[in-house]
Amino acid sequence: MFRWIAKIFTEGDWGMYPIAVVMVFTIALMVERARYLFFTASFDKEGFIQGIKKYILQGNLQRALTYVGSMDHPLARIIKAGLVNVKKSDEAVQAAIDEEALRELPKLERRTGYLAMLGNVATLLGLLGTITGLIKSFGAVAAADPAEKSAMLAKGISEAMNCTAYGLIVAIPALVAFSVYQGRTQKLSDDINETSVSVLNLIVTNRDKLNLKVVDEREVA
Repeated sequence: MFRWIAKIFTEGDWGMYPIAVVMVFTIALMVERARYLFFTASFDKEGFIQGIKKYILQGNLQRALTYVGSMDHPLARIIKAGLVNVKKSDEAVQAAIDEEALRELPKLERRTGYLAMLGNVATLLGLLGTITGLIKSFGAVAAADPAEKSAMLAKGISEAMNCTAYGLIVAIPALVAFSVYQGRTQKLSDDINETSVSVLNLIVTNRDKLNLKVVDEREVA
């Protein structure tokens, strides 16, 4: 497969180089988004709720803050914003959670849309390389010896079509990845919104059990 890709690259003339640049950006973006969406931002919804619920019902605000502070994902930072404002009114706690959510949720969608753009650009660059290759091929055939025209035309068309093939090789994975990442982003957003509402209700309902001195000590520190 790699030998075949290398062959069509060398036969595709100048049109292959801009497509190769798009391919490098596409691969880098796919890897970065996969790492963030499937690892960094991933979390066990039920496990998280059970973990934070245990400490809140015990009234142990310090352990609850340590629990969310030990995690590096958007939901933990959103819930932490609510916990550090727990001694304030219900509206203030909600506002703190919403404010943090406005900072964290856009990170889920960041740069994913570029995959669709890069897929379309790769397709169009492949088409552009094909068209310019055909123009060059027919121009060369017009001045060639009649006995060689058929062979030259076939060779020229083959080389021109390689640009389209290479463009599609880049575009198809980019568009598939875009759809997969969009679905993953939506699922994470839904889980974060659902979990943050559940934890908010848990905090508000059990505020009287919590040791609010922990928040005062953090503010002084």
